[in-house]
Amino acid sequence: MLFYSFYKTLVGKEITVELKNDLSITGLLQSVDQFLNIKLKDVRVEEEDKYPYMLSVKNCFIRGSVVRYVHLPASEVDVETLQDHSRLEAREQKKAQQQ
Repeated sequence: MLFYSFYKTLVGKEITVELKNDLSITGLLQSVDQFLNIKLKDVRVEEEDKYPYMLSVKNCFIRGSVVRYVHLPASEVDVETLQDHSRLEAREQKKAQQQ
């Protein structure tokens, strides 16, 4: 749930999603769900000459299982908060395993 809540803070920001088939799509993050499915609007493809059929696509839904990487703008990532939340989640998992 850490990444889900993290991505929710990036709604409205521009991100690049690289798919497992090497297609990279850049657009504004419209929404994300608990399965890390992503909706983008105002999309554009990084390699237009390689994927000309994607030029007409303006909005898209990307299933979470086909995502290889999500490239985020460095200025939008709050590293300290992300580290704190990951430590907290790790402690909770450790407590659950001990019980």
